[in-house]
Amino acid sequence: MKTTKSNETASAEAEAVSKSRIDNLRVTFKDPFFWSRWLVVVAFLLIVLVFGALSPEAFLTTYNLNNILVASAIPAIIVVGQTFTVATAGIDLSVSSIMTFGAVCFGLAFTNGWPLYQCVIFSTLAGLLCGVLNGLIIAKRQVNDFIVTLGMLSVAAGAALVLSDGKPRQIIDERMANIAINEFAHIPYLMFIAFAIVLVAHFVLFHTRFGTHLLAVGGDPDAARAMGISIVKIKVLVYAISGSLAGFAAVLAISRIGAAEPAANTAILLNSVAAVVLGGVSLFGGRATILGPFVATLLLQALSNGLTILGVASYYQYVAVGVVVIISASLVRTANK
Repeated sequence: MKTTKSNETASAEAEAVSKSRIDNLRVTFKDPFFWSRWLVVVAFLLIVLVFGALSPEAFLTTYNLNNILVASAIPAIIVVGQTFTVATAGIDLSVSSIMTFGAVCFGLAFTNGWPLYQCVIFSTLAGLLCGVLNGLIIAKRQVNDFIVTLGMLSVAAGAALVLSDGKPRQIIDERMANIAINEFAHIPYLMFIAFAIVLVAHFVLFHTRFGTHLLAVGGDPDAARAMGISIVKIKVLVYAISGSLAGFAAVLAISRIGAAEPAANTAILLNSVAAVVLGGVSLFGGRATILGPFVATLLLQALSNGLTILGVASYYQYVAVGVVVIISASLVRTANK
């Protein structure tokens, strides 16, 4: 008799636990914050499954997946810098032009016989200079970040054209070519570099005082100021990081194409904003992630790659990315209501 009652009690408890778990799952799935965090992973898996089913002989090959990783590496580095600026409720519209300016500076240094490491430093410092100028004008002069970085987009693009006379400079260097070509365990060196930067950025954002202050400034600037956090310092630093990464990304871009191109790639800007928003970073600041935008970068490259394999014109690919940006921004807006 006692055994029967014990079994009934255990069964009732198990049923209650099961019901509680189901209720918790329902609440979780109805939570917009959950979807803003995990939407990018779900979307990425869906894209891989869809294109894998439509064209398995082309999309799921080692060669093609390698191409997606290589194509994602440079945008992923740009996205890290963009994430830092957006986390402070800002935005950097100048990243594509700063990257071009850095590439031209690299080309000038290289063709004048500078050692390779000095060319890399020069390109990165060129991006750093642009970023610091952005940060100082935004923080010190309190000019809207959209206007300042839009102006820098034009200034950096113009400077790149002036310095290069509008002509690309060919960069022939075996070491540079090896960075783009070589791989380890079927993973390109470019992706190793990008992932290392992602990991460092994740540590800085979530395990350092600077990262804590950055998120505080993005979440509530007045409260952050009251706590003694220097808004100017944080703003200048995040735009300096964004500019530096754009300048460094220029080096990797040169390693891929073998030339310092003076023409800005505006798709880099659009994709960086799309990846940041889709990756779960709040456009209103104070809430960010590094891994989310990284996965979103892979998603956007997989989307573009899959559409190309299916023979979809590149014009429609721009439409697809634009739709992703709009939908993502709408979801983030919903999550913050």
